[in-house]
Amino acid sequence: MTEESTTPAIVLEKVSKRFGRKVVLDELDLTVAKGESLVVLGKSGTGKSVLLKHLIGLLEPDSGKVLIDGEDLWSLSEEERGKRRRKFGMSFQEGALFDSMTVGENIAFPLQRHTKMSKDEVAARVAECLDLVKLPGAESKKTSELSGGMRRRVGFARAIALTPQILLFDEPTTGLDPITTDVITKLILAMRDKLNPTAVTITHDLKVAFTIADRVALLRDGRIVMDLPPKEFEAVDDPHVKAFVAGDSSFEDPEETTLR
Repeated sequence: MTEESTTPAIVLEKVSKRFGRKVVLDELDLTVAKGESLVVLGKSGTGKSVLLKHLIGLLEPDSGKVLIDGEDLWSLSEEERGKRRRKFGMSFQEGALFDSMTVGENIAFPLQRHTKMSKDEVAARVAECLDLVKLPGAESKKTSELSGGMRRRVGFARAIALTPQILLFDEPTTGLDPITTDVITKLILAMRDKLNPTAVTITHDLKVAFTIADRVALLRDGRIVMDLPPKEFEAVDDPHVKAFVAGDSSFEDPEETTLR
């Protein structure tokens, strides 16, 4: 096994971040192996989205290191850091689609911006991505015509357009009905089987977490306080974990809005 293959995809070393007086991340340590699926749980306001933004280099830590494939993102130039971001595909809450564009144009956007693919090549890649998320032939649809579940799936298609090595999912099932949530969960599993990416997901949904995760981590007080395989996480004797398993984890904190 080569050194490159054993280097973790993601390592956070003593990462801290505060906004004013609020400490959001407090010397947080985290490692995600290549091809692994990690789900991060934490009640609203704990900074889960802030954590994702550190992984992709959208936020700089006040202290500590963010290593992607062994490279410290913030030791690189802005140009080099931008290139490393292309290793990532991120699916945002609600899909975060451009409403002025069609489905096909939304998925084509990163291809047109970051590659030299021809028009025909872009069209073929868009069709391939839509097939993968079970929306064949949806290129000409307007985003206003899409249901919530379809918007998430188009968001997934855009996230995988550049064939990323690392996929980030920000609350992929929030606000969806149980049937659509099940469809999205199965789709995430199918994407993992097809693409074999490293995946980091934040969610409040325990059923989703235990289905898609190799490891489940609990973020509390700015640190990862529990990090276990799903069955071990579910069975652990800890009051905070028990609160999540019992479903007492989805209260809203107004400060969360400022952190996303």
